[in-house]
Amino acid sequence: MTEQISGFVPHDHHHCITSALDTAADQCRERGVQFTPVRKRVLEILLEAHTAMGAYDVLARLDSEGLGSKPPVAYRALSFLVEQGFAHRIEKLNAFVACSHPAATHSPAFMICRSCNTVAEADMPETFGAPAQQTGFTIEKTVIEAEGICQNCKDSE
Repeated sequence: MTEQISGFVPHDHHHCITSALDTAADQCRERGVQFTPVRKRVLEILLEAHTAMGAYDVLARLDSEGLGSKPPVAYRALSFLVEQGFAHRIEKLNAFVACSHPAATHSPAFMICRSCNTVAEADMPETFGAPAQQTGFTIEKTVIEAEGICQNCKDSE
């Protein structure tokens, strides 16, 4: 997989959104799960910015668009997106971000700007799995989050 860290670098954002939505729709069809209008809109909301969003931020957007005003609406859609690999939960921020590589099996690592909360996703280095393999440990889930400052925020300090 060619590594692209789109959260911190200029890119064709319209293509980024369209491609991710198309991939999600295709994968839902293949898996036999429903990509409902609310689920699609929640993914689109996450894709609109590369910053992590809390569930209540997503809910506020849904409510303003007439798609639901009760917390379970947002939480169910976010849970579905995470389960299907279209979004990730950022533990440090108790928030969610759209997956940058929804068509690929990968172990994501996140770089979080402490100033603007922009989140960029990268692949976790394979070297992490070697010690686990040597000890017979089976990794089921990893969450790697690095906090720092992005170039845009650094340049504006």
